[in-house]
Amino acid sequence: MTTPATQGDCRLDPDLRVIVSERRQLINLAYRLLGSLTEAEDVVQETYTRWYTLSRQQQEAIESPAAWLTRVAGRICLDLLGSARVRREHYVGEWIPEPVPDRGEWISGWPDGFTTDPADRVTLDESISMAFMVVLESMTPAERVAFILHDVFRYSFAEVAEIVGRTPAACRQLASSARRRMRASRAAATPAARQADTVRKFKEAWEARDIDALVGLLAPDARGIADGGGLVSAVLRPMEGGEHIARYLVTIAELAPGLVFLERTVNGQPGLMVEQDGAIVVVMAFDVAGDRVKHLWAVRNPDKLRSWAG
Repeated sequence: MTTPATQGDCRLDPDLRVIVSERRQLINLAYRLLGSLTEAEDVVQETYTRWYTLSRQQQEAIESPAAWLTRVAGRICLDLLGSARVRREHYVGEWIPEPVPDRGEWISGWPDGFTTDPADRVTLDESISMAFMVVLESMTPAERVAFILHDVFRYSFAEVAEIVGRTPAACRQLASSARRRMRASRAAATPAARQADTVRKFKEAWEARDIDALVGLLAPDARGIADGGGLVSAVLRPMEGGEHIARYLVTIAELAPGLVFLERTVNGQPGLMVEQDGAIVVVMAFDVAGDRVKHLWAVRNPDKLRSWAG
């Protein structure tokens, strides 16, 4: 049986090429379902492991390998979402989805020479924004899987039912409930150029330690959340109010001189990356409404910043 460990060049095996070509789809699916690139990689690796443990006869009996891989990955994610809720009850502070840069090669566990360039990138669209990902965290595992598979990846409810283990009608209800959650929490979209301008002004005000400018850029009822995971210092509870957030940010800048603020794309939206002594110490995502920041998410947990290094 051909496996990644024994096959160095997928061009020699057309069937292997087809299987490997699904990696990008699986990474995109698993990240949206789990909110973690690290866990998404593990899911995809486990999915391929299960494929390669099948006999050649079993593989040939599968009418659609792509559909089989998706079903397996979806079921693994569904199981992980259930256990993740328990794990996050013991998480130190707030948990924020892992931020995704606008470029990168997220591949692990594969031998040299067995990579495919476009297959390891998360597609950046509106279903990957931090605001979108945060709302997904409020859904039940079944709601999240049904919604992502149907509304984002356009699988039929009959196909979703095979993964979730419920009837198509029940999956339709799950997706409908998830859709209501999403609509209730999402404001009118702000054009990307306008978002970028607001984030740039925010960066400049933070660099200048200008509290008044920051207050003017933050909505009065702005909400800020930081994620340190107990590995680095971070506020353990959400910060409420634009003035409170502004004063906290200026205090950070005063206590940690030498911070370098860089504009970066975070989950497909204008965001910031902060470095200290050449090391990335925070990646910040924003939800901009009009010309003001409504929400900001600051990821400090170094385990969630690995894809930003290099």
